[in-house]
Amino acid sequence: MKSLNIIRVLQEMWKHIRRYKGAFFFGLVAIAVAEILGLFVPIFYKKFFDLLTGAIVVPKPELLNALVGVIFLVLVIHSISWLLWRTIAFVHNWFIPHLQEDFIHTAHESLHKHSYGFFLDNFVGSLVRKAGRVGQSCSDMTETIQFIFLPLIIVVTGELIILYTRHPTLALILLVWIVVFVTLNVWFSLWKYKYDLIQAEIDSEVSGLLSDSVSNATTVKLFTGIAHERSLFHEATNRLRKIRMFRWNIAEGIDALQYGLMILIEFVLMYFAISYWQQGLLTIGDFALIQGIFGGLFDKLSNIGKVIRRFYESFSEASEMVEIIQKSTDVTDGHNAKTLSVTLGQVDFKDVTFAFRKTRLILKKLNLSIKPGEKVAFVGPSGAGKSTITKLLLRFYDVSRGKIFIDGQIIAKVTQESLRAQIAMVPQEPLLFHRSIMDNIRYGRLNATDEEVYEASMKARCHDFISQLQDGYKTFVGERGVKLSGGERQRVAIARALLKNAPILILDEATSSLDSESESLIQEALKELMKGKTTIVIAHRLSTIMHMDRIIVIENGQVVDTGTHKDLLKRRAGTYNKLWSIQTSEYVN
Repeated sequence: MKSLNIIRVLQEMWKHIRRYKGAFFFGLVAIAVAEILGLFVPIFYKKFFDLLTGAIVVPKPELLNALVGVIFLVLVIHSISWLLWRTIAFVHNWFIPHLQEDFIHTAHESLHKHSYGFFLDNFVGSLVRKAGRVGQSCSDMTETIQFIFLPLIIVVTGELIILYTRHPTLALILLVWIVVFVTLNVWFSLWKYKYDLIQAEIDSEVSGLLSDSVSNATTVKLFTGIAHERSLFHEATNRLRKIRMFRWNIAEGIDALQYGLMILIEFVLMYFAISYWQQGLLTIGDFALIQGIFGGLFDKLSNIGKVIRRFYESFSEASEMVEIIQKSTDVTDGHNAKTLSVTLGQVDFKDVTFAFRKTRLILKKLNLSIKPGEKVAFVGPSGAGKSTITKLLLRFYDVSRGKIFIDGQIIAKVTQESLRAQIAMVPQEPLLFHRSIMDNIRYGRLNATDEEVYEASMKARCHDFISQLQDGYKTFVGERGVKLSGGERQRVAIARALLKNAPILILDEATSSLDSESESLIQEALKELMKGKTTIVIAHRLSTIMHMDRIIVIENGQVVDTGTHKDLLKRRAGTYNKLWSIQTSEYVN
């Protein structure tokens, strides 16, 4: 998997953080103040013990007041710190959920901006997994910067300065140790990062396999593929388990090493401190100071290895979705793209050539004109390019060469949204949202009234079956509409297209899933739907297109014949005649 530079991920984070920069910078400043205040506590305890041992001489009657004064200052510092940390917590509790929400919104929008081809190349389950965790991963990185890295820098710098004022050698020893300690952890995390990326990739793969298998549960049962699916899934989860164990074991090894380094530095510093104390260079209070420094430093460094590793893990997880967010799309609106205006519905293909993935040539200099309000049908053998023509018209793909016009406007120079707003489509296998039937039909025009939905439903001949359902139009149809039969889904899709009422209509064998009775009912609705609209029908069953204004025969990506049903049948050697003969002979048999 291609990994992103961490700078690019941080730049994407900043785009979202800056929307709440007040809360973010307040957190940074408040944390810095709280940590700086904490640095004074060991200094006051040094003074406290020096007063007790007489290293600081005060008159005996004033000693009690001096001691109480020191611990009172410690109380004030802790109280201010407590107030700051509580305020930081409340600000943080507001800031992080907003940040996560923004990231998931960005992920959602960036997925939908990608072209049709993008979704052919990616597991939906993997995409959902990546989108779902990007917000958490980026907020984890933000929290690490705020609550771990910033306090660590302040505490290390401050405590080295404090220790330097007592004895430069002790500060130098501690500085060398800190450099070695942090360098070791950073190097190890960078070395381990490639395995973090591998785990993130396998984790997404497991999610994709699970989603793919579950969404095709019926196929699995029909073809008794449970054992096969189990084998595929177990193989992927086995790789995930192995990479996790490997990462955790090496992480445990480095944790053991850094704990050993902590034990060593404490011994070394205390050894030198005792020596300097014997020479009268340090006081008993200095030992309290050193122990206070150890406490603060070790508290910050004890989990630094895990924190750095978790930071890179979060980065690897976030980078998957950030790569998609920053990835350029195959189909984009041109500079200063205009809104498509359709008054007639004339469609023209001029020398259109299209190669799928630049290697598989589908259309070759296709020239085709469809008049306003004309009803045309595309026929031809499978793979001839019929569906590709409609996908290019919808700009699911961009043409390799040539141009497509609607009412004289090049569709590549108008916005995709305005283009698709002028085209209604009923696909061969309509997919519905796991929402109510009302919501699915209303998707054709989101501001439609209930009465308009009912009217479209009646024209599509689906009102009767919907009314018989227990919850009527409030019935949820299941994922992809699985609770409805194929014919019922098709009629809901037709009702949706009726409601949209776009000037250009594409029917991809819109009656293919209907039984004979339903088909006869829907044909009248389709005739009503096609009135006044430029209509393109992709036909597999030739009996459904006999009354089209024109039938266009596509073969090997080119128009090889055109005419009415009767005209094409007269051409005995033509492709259409051959297809008609094959289908009618099947019906006879």
